[in-house]
Amino acid sequence: MTYEEYLDEVTTLIFEKYGLTEKQAITMVMRAQDKEFFVRHDDNEKLRNVDQAHADAKALFEAQASAPAAPAAPRKPR
Repeated sequence: MTYEEYLDEVTTLIFEKYGLTEKQAITMVMRAQDKEFFVRHDDNEKLRNVDQAHADAKALFEAQASAPAAPAAPRKPR
């Protein structure tokens, strides 16, 4: 599959397997892409397969689940 198809597959798996919204799954994959998580997939076509997509979807979901929550925005005084 192409690089773009691979990213779509990972996004779809995150949405379907882990109960996130489509927007959350897309955001997760885009952030991973920004952090160069998928560079090796772009360079090596053999890494763009369904089994690898399942592994990457799980890795991205678990990484997000274990990341500390973003701090809440400060409240404005009344």
